[in-house]
Amino acid sequence: MFCGIDLGSRSVKLVICDSAGEVKHSKVFETVRFYREYGRRHQEGLSVDFAALGFGEVSEVIATGYGRNTIDIIGATVIPELKAHAIGAIWQTGLKDFTLLDLGGQDSKVIKVRKGKMVDFATNDKCAASTGRYLENMANVLDVTLEELSRYSDNPVELNSTCAIFGESELIGRIVEGYEVPELAAGVNYTIFKRIKPMLTSLSSDTIIFTGGVALGQSIRYMIEKELAVKVVVPRYPQLNGAIGCVAFALEKSERNAVRN
Repeated sequence: MFCGIDLGSRSVKLVICDSAGEVKHSKVFETVRFYREYGRRHQEGLSVDFAALGFGEVSEVIATGYGRNTIDIIGATVIPELKAHAIGAIWQTGLKDFTLLDLGGQDSKVIKVRKGKMVDFATNDKCAASTGRYLENMANVLDVTLEELSRYSDNPVELNSTCAIFGESELIGRIVEGYEVPELAAGVNYTIFKRIKPMLTSLSSDTIIFTGGVALGQSIRYMIEKELAVKVVVPRYPQLNGAIGCVAFALEKSERNAVRN
């Protein structure tokens, strides 16, 4: 069994695949809980208790993500985050020419892929205003779930702040002005779109693959399709894409080694 681990800032994603590439197990953990309950510190690094996770024997571990350079998982092969996400998108969709949009917990990534190779990219990891964390904060202000927040896209209230902190104050001001939740929620979602639009425009493609936890909702996908006139593809496992890319990397390496031998 191959294990891909995406060590995110807000969550840790694990995927277990067999040698045929079939996903056998997958789990998403809050980051601190994962390290506290399943990580064991040793002199040579951090070991993961796969038995406690219910995954059984794992033959190879591949890691990526926010914590890949600070958390030394014993025996793991580490690959760059952008590479893992690009490989994961290709593996999940079969596409070779596209722009990948990944909206994570605390950063956003846009990757341009041509003929199955990453040719350009842009990232925003300095501000949480176009990430899942921003949506969580805004949902709390509106007293709605993230699922409900993600339903609204029509008649968005204008929100101009580009800062996650000041954005909360601006949203509260709009609530005081008497706007209703559907318009406010649509405004929050449209703010995300405005933040990622320049990156999507500069690295444009006819097809956008949308991954990350934010891709589980519908509103931002709809806004991208409507305003940029592109096709948006959400793969089967959008939140697990980085971890799947790690597994795909291991499987491709195993196939190349088999051919050589």
